[in-house]
Amino acid sequence: MAPDCHNVLVVGPSWIGDMVMAQSLFQTLLQKQDSLQLSVMAPSWSSPLLYRMPQVSSVIPTGFEHGQLSLYKRWDLAQTLRERKFDQAIILPRSIKAALVPFLAGIPQRTGYLGEKRYGLLNDVHPLDTTQLPLTVQKFVQLGRTKGDYTCKNYPTPRLRINRDAVKGILDNLGIEQTDQPVLAICPGAEFGPSKRWPAAYFAQVAQHQALKGWQVWLLGSEKDSAITAEIHNGTRNINLFDLAGQTTLEEVIDLLSATDCVISNDSGLMHLAAAVNTKVIAIYGSTSPRINPPLSTKATILWEELACSPCQERHCPLGHTNCLERLSAEQVIAELESFQRD
Repeated sequence: MAPDCHNVLVVGPSWIGDMVMAQSLFQTLLQKQDSLQLSVMAPSWSSPLLYRMPQVSSVIPTGFEHGQLSLYKRWDLAQTLRERKFDQAIILPRSIKAALVPFLAGIPQRTGYLGEKRYGLLNDVHPLDTTQLPLTVQKFVQLGRTKGDYTCKNYPTPRLRINRDAVKGILDNLGIEQTDQPVLAICPGAEFGPSKRWPAAYFAQVAQHQALKGWQVWLLGSEKDSAITAEIHNGTRNINLFDLAGQTTLEEVIDLLSATDCVISNDSGLMHLAAAVNTKVIAIYGSTSPRINPPLSTKATILWEELACSPCQERHCPLGHTNCLERLSAEQVIAELESFQRD
């Protein structure tokens, strides 16, 4: 970022986890220039998350769906942004579509990785060296530094604002009494695909074990995860177990995660949210790699079998099995959870 850039636009990513990691870039930019006005252009769903990041001055919802060209909408948005007189745009996604609006808005410095051969759309192209920058968060942070500056191997940790006072009201609306019981949140979904989802039967074993020990267990996720959470719930049928999938907003789930004693999650957006509210996390990996997108927290433990075939980065196992997940037993996760309790 040039020293004369005071009004910066960041084009944000389209996944919850990536947006959480983008906060490390926002922190980096404000550390360099604390008077910076930082705006984030991102999908509409992300606004409640971005409002929890104190570094963000304003949020600009895009209004178009992920993956759609929506050229007329992009043109209209670009004309609106032209009036904001941004000095620089930092474009995190590597697609051509992501770079169109800053280009059409005439933002003078357009920073990013070349990605889909975005010659002309970008005029401040940073080289992407994945040996120097293996983590997604490092790649994001480097775009806030000068080209070739790899000190971004050390990066600020995402930390979301939370509202603990809101938790009781959220639980009241869900019909859950707030007690002195310890709380375990289980996040069994992963929008990417089944190759990232630990078996529901294993989650049910862990949930039953903790519920019988007197813990409250909350099953968290979106409406898309309701079939998985219902399977877990039906496999336990304990009064201490609450299926909340599809019943909370993104803003509410951030506060609920902050009120838990531990979160067990697949590699998903909720895993990154849990890490960013500084709760204990047990993160389960299958087809993806914690060497690329780990939970950014010192309170996180990673469980990964790291078979010869993983990480394949595929949505569905190309070998017709999910041994990378199924070989990780419920007993292993329970043992890790109990070690957390002893700490």
